[in-house]
Amino acid sequence: MKKALLLFALLAMVNALAQELKSPSEFLGYELGTQFTRHHEVVDYYQYLAKVAPDRVQLNEYGKTNERRPLLLAYVSSAENIKNLENIRAEHLKNTSGEGNPSKAIVWLSYNVHGNESVSTEASMQTTYELLTTKSDYLENTVVLVDPCINPDGRDRYVNWYNETKNTPNNVDPNSKEHHEGWLSGRANHYMFDLNRDWAWLTQVESQQRLKFFNKWLPHVHVDFHEQGVDNPYYFSPAAEPYHEVITDFQRDFQKTVGKNHARYFDANGWFYFTKEVFDLLYPSYGDTYPTYNGGIGMTYEQGGSGRAGLGIITSIGDTLTLKDRIAHHHTTGLSTVEVASKNAQKLNDEFKKFYTNKNFTYKSYVLNGDQDKIDALTRLLDQHEITYQAGRQATVKGFRYKTGKTGSMKTSSNSLIIPGDQSKGTLVKVLFEPNAKLSDSVTYDITAWSLPHAYGLDAIATTTAVSGTAYAKTESATTNLSESSYAFLTDWNSMNDARFLAELIQENIRVRYNYKPFTLDGKSYPRGTLIIAKGDNKNHKAYLGTLQKVAEKHNKNLTPAQTGFVDSGKDFGSGWVQVVNDVKIAVLSGEPTSTLRFGEIWHFFEQQLHYPFALIDADYMNRVDLSEYDVLVLPGGWGYRRFMKEDTLKDLKEWVRNGGKLIAMGGSIDAISGEKGFGLNKKEIKKDSAHTMRPFDGSERERIKNAITGAIFKTKVDNTHPLAFGYDDNYFTLKLGNDAFDYMSEGNVVYLEEKQNKPVSGFAGSIAQKNINKTLVFGVEDFGRGSVVYMVDNPLFRGFWENGKLFFANALFMVD
Repeated sequence: MKKALLLFALLAMVNALAQELKSPSEFLGYELGTQFTRHHEVVDYYQYLAKVAPDRVQLNEYGKTNERRPLLLAYVSSAENIKNLENIRAEHLKNTSGEGNPSKAIVWLSYNVHGNESVSTEASMQTTYELLTTKSDYLENTVVLVDPCINPDGRDRYVNWYNETKNTPNNVDPNSKEHHEGWLSGRANHYMFDLNRDWAWLTQVESQQRLKFFNKWLPHVHVDFHEQGVDNPYYFSPAAEPYHEVITDFQRDFQKTVGKNHARYFDANGWFYFTKEVFDLLYPSYGDTYPTYNGGIGMTYEQGGSGRAGLGIITSIGDTLTLKDRIAHHHTTGLSTVEVASKNAQKLNDEFKKFYTNKNFTYKSYVLNGDQDKIDALTRLLDQHEITYQAGRQATVKGFRYKTGKTGSMKTSSNSLIIPGDQSKGTLVKVLFEPNAKLSDSVTYDITAWSLPHAYGLDAIATTTAVSGTAYAKTESATTNLSESSYAFLTDWNSMNDARFLAELIQENIRVRYNYKPFTLDGKSYPRGTLIIAKGDNKNHKAYLGTLQKVAEKHNKNLTPAQTGFVDSGKDFGSGWVQVVNDVKIAVLSGEPTSTLRFGEIWHFFEQQLHYPFALIDADYMNRVDLSEYDVLVLPGGWGYRRFMKEDTLKDLKEWVRNGGKLIAMGGSIDAISGEKGFGLNKKEIKKDSAHTMRPFDGSERERIKNAITGAIFKTKVDNTHPLAFGYDDNYFTLKLGNDAFDYMSEGNVVYLEEKQNKPVSGFAGSIAQKNINKTLVFGVEDFGRGSVVYMVDNPLFRGFWENGKLFFANALFMVD
């Protein structure tokens, strides 16, 4: 009798809670799944929950997007837990130093990182509502953090497009326009960046702002909700191989525990699903791997549908997949995840503590030397990840030398950077800095190499014994007192910071020169590319010295005064070997045939990194644009150029270059402008094996990867006497993302793979692909009439994180004639 009364009381309480809160359908005024909810309406619903149930929901606006949409994080738990939220958080974080004794599970649910994978935000509202009502018992020992939309700009782009385009009522015919997004899809954010590949690199404002809160919580469980192709069933954990070697046995096993719980619900409903395929745990910048490398259980859930599905679509087997179906699946796995975490709260806490205390990695320290601007750029990234570092001492360290790929030694000084492996974020340090990630399977979903010393262009050694350092002091701002009597001022050209300095001087109408040949002056040597700001070039600039000083201080640039243009050795400042940097007017092609991601990298580079103006010219009307108004045209990578680059288009482009234009061709655009009717670069002729090999059907994927390069790092040779390579030494580590191969040109080969230097220093490259890229071009310049073509076979701006490639792009803009 007592049990019956208790059950009745619990049911009455649940009903009361349900009546107190409006469901998403009741609040929005339409049944969830019959329309797409715009972001401001989603915000309204979460604000409503926080207002009506403030004892169980706290809402935090953790930032804004580029288009000023709010980024939200909802804390959802029992009234007792919300009251003690800060204490729970603090006790949980003590576990990272082995001092805590927490008892609550921390679960973070991230929705809609890809804007047109739009079901997850809808599901987030239903999931949150049920956690507060019918499933509130899960919250007794669990704090759930809900990010209802990581990518509001992309989501609203998709939702607005769909609402404008769809039939009324919606049409399930897959040929209808509402199932075919255009080039500017909703997947990426404002700058066309894939936010699910930016967790580690933090190039985007959404990622930067989110990580501040992620580091405050370091959840036990993090789920990233996605969608995949229309015809795919649901995917959930456990993940596919390769798993990174740092992933613990518990993290692996808990993925299975969660997956089996999901399967129980899916089996009961007769829903199809798959596990252990496609989505691996290696690349560190995903929403599943990054939390995993911070001690959590990171998981990706993939619902079939994505941007094609709309409100409903007929699949290839004749079934109709609706938005309601998709919501039900994501809603089920969301609740199932919280259920499993709640049942295993103590185990999650115990294993989280073990993760942070049990470390015995081979490399104990990572020691880096190099240009101070590049070191400063790296420390800014480390600060965001809360990775600690030190300054070096006068010493010699021994270990694995990144530049040579062998054991070696390196002298250190107070300017060296030391990253200890023995620190709270030591696992993340290993993953980001390791020379070569171990692959348990060569079939991967993303790039297989990313080592930060190569990405930032720094000389590095990984040591098997700890290297001690001193407290690191940030570089002090340069103080420059400029004298009117100085003939010129000289400064270096080595980094993106230098490029930003130059870009701002150009926009301030200060004329700058640079030298083609090294010179010495007053006993000091100056390499090629040194910036020379001369009084004689700026005699008509009324605020010349004041403006120069302001810009130099802003960019922390030391300017060396020169009292004469008569050098000790080399070429004088009035020589033809000392050229003026032109105030270039730049255009960038957008739209099809470019890749949105490759275009977005360039867009972001100009606006958020270089801070230099450019014009967006869409492919739809490019043939009506007078290109003579522009000095530079950039063709971003993409795979549609063969259709776009018709004979007349190519002819006009060649004429523009011949008359003095500079064309920067990247990635997939190169193939369309090269060859017999194009410019002078030729695709490498690959000899096919005439022998027919019988291959089993089951081994076809393994055969295909022999031709693949899945984001591997290669050591290349650099002709640093060429303006395209000013600021570089004679080697460059390039991130190669495919097997495109172009022959050397007769001249202008600036960065290239030498003969028999075609094995990656890090990452996977198939055996056939390695042979095919032997003796091929990476970056080069072809003189064509009075203009030039800059070829960038590899992408120096990839995902905005390959810092050491960016100066090549700046050189292409400003240094190459």
